[in-house]
Amino acid sequence: MTYELALGDYIYSSWSLRGWLLFEKFNLPVKTHWARMKSDEFYKMLEGFKPSRLVPAMKFDGIVVQDTLAMAETLAERHPEAGMWPADPAARAMARNFVAEMHSSFVNLRTDCTMNLRRHYPTFSPSDAVLKDTTRIEDLWSVAREAYGANGPWLFGNYTIADAFYAPVATRFATFNLPRNEVSDAYINAHLADPAFRRWRAMGYAQNYTQPGYDKDLPEGEWTGPERLPATPVNAGPSENAECPYSGKAVTDFLELDGRTFGFCNTFCRDKTVADAEAFPAFMEIYQK
Repeated sequence: MTYELALGDYIYSSWSLRGWLLFEKFNLPVKTHWARMKSDEFYKMLEGFKPSRLVPAMKFDGIVVQDTLAMAETLAERHPEAGMWPADPAARAMARNFVAEMHSSFVNLRTDCTMNLRRHYPTFSPSDAVLKDTTRIEDLWSVAREAYGANGPWLFGNYTIADAFYAPVATRFATFNLPRNEVSDAYINAHLADPAFRRWRAMGYAQNYTQPGYDKDLPEGEWTGPERLPATPVNAGPSENAECPYSGKAVTDFLELDGRTFGFCNTFCRDKTVADAEAFPAFMEIYQK
């Protein structure tokens, strides 16, 4: 079974990130479709996912599921072997509760601190309403980590649907430098260092545009996630590899890293690797030879 998944802007669409993580983190096969939000291409893409009007939307066997909570439950039901919810019944009940609250709450955080994976604003001053939301979120995270987090860095030890839902929240803490306790800081850093999230963010950079209305008129600092390898695009080869590490096609676009040149089949493949080379195992395999 291969699913199809409609997505919006990787840098800005928190709902798209949640939907994509449900597939990527649980190794479920999916064919993705992407279009820039509010563009003609975006609405044309959604014509293939009726009756959905928003992203993400998934499709299989002629069925469209158009909401991340519905997507999560549908996938967990269809793939019990994937372990998308905690195995322990009490932990599973808590995880469902946390996901439902994320899905329907924290309006002030969502409004004032929109997801923006390009930026870090170290001097952002949150409102009391935003701080009320973040305090509640930290309370939830602390409860889960204390009760069930002994076996891993995620809310319930292993990665679950709850973590996919709170991933965009973690990025908001990072982008807007929101205050957090030690438990939250460790949990946020787990998201920022997660290879799947890093791939998503790198692909957002490779999409190479800025959506109006998301940037703040504030001083900017460096992104707080792991430091990336210093890859840079170059105009020409030759490269060490004759085939793109992702597609197997002949190389046409190039980057330089540590004085070595590597090739890719298109600018998107190259630019996502420039953005965060370590996030892509297929590239690291040829880089580490």
